[in-house]
Amino acid sequence: MNLFSILKSLDELLYEVMSWLVFFPITLWRIIRHPLDMMNYSDVEQQDAESDQYTDTLSPPLFLLLALIISHALEIALVGENGLIASKHGLASLISNDTNLIALRIVLFSLFPLAMSVRLVRGLHLRLDRDTLKAPFYSQCYTAALFALGTGLATLLISQHELNVQLAGLVLQIVVLAWYGILQTLWFSRHLRVGKLRGFVQASWAMVEAGLASIIVAFLFT
Repeated sequence: MNLFSILKSLDELLYEVMSWLVFFPITLWRIIRHPLDMMNYSDVEQQDAESDQYTDTLSPPLFLLLALIISHALEIALVGENGLIASKHGLASLISNDTNLIALRIVLFSLFPLAMSVRLVRGLHLRLDRDTLKAPFYSQCYTAALFALGTGLATLLISQHELNVQLAGLVLQIVVLAWYGILQTLWFSRHLRVGKLRGFVQASWAMVEAGLASIIVAFLFT
């Protein structure tokens, strides 16, 4: 690779990274205002050519990654280094820096889009493969990112010493869980073309499956 190619690659990388400063808040605001519409938007984008996808927003997996990085940055600013990094017990020894910790959290929060997507594909009686799983997984990453941000902020508030702040964190976590659960109920109800009750059952099972899996993974690293 010659010098011109390297400079060209750096030029594109710089533009891509700086564009995140614009498109992250745009994507976040659109998800806050119309989460189901953004999930449908992701489904439509998946039908376009790869070069034409998500031109006015961030792609869902990237948005989830950036949301977790922001949540982690807030943790460092308000609390300091996570105790898991300093721990050398068992698998926790693998989490030796912030990058590894963010990677672990990506896995934990990606379990929710994965569980929702698998349950939807099975509910539609489609063959479970990489093609059928991709579109729902991508759309789920949008709401999972907001779920991760809310959970991260709630956890930070709960970890503070003031009782009022801890209560605010607990209330925020309940609101985030309720928002996420209601959203998933509506999502399953629309895509499976069933009533709200059956949608709630599907969403609840998926949340329990993802929650148990994330607890097991987190337990292995503590």
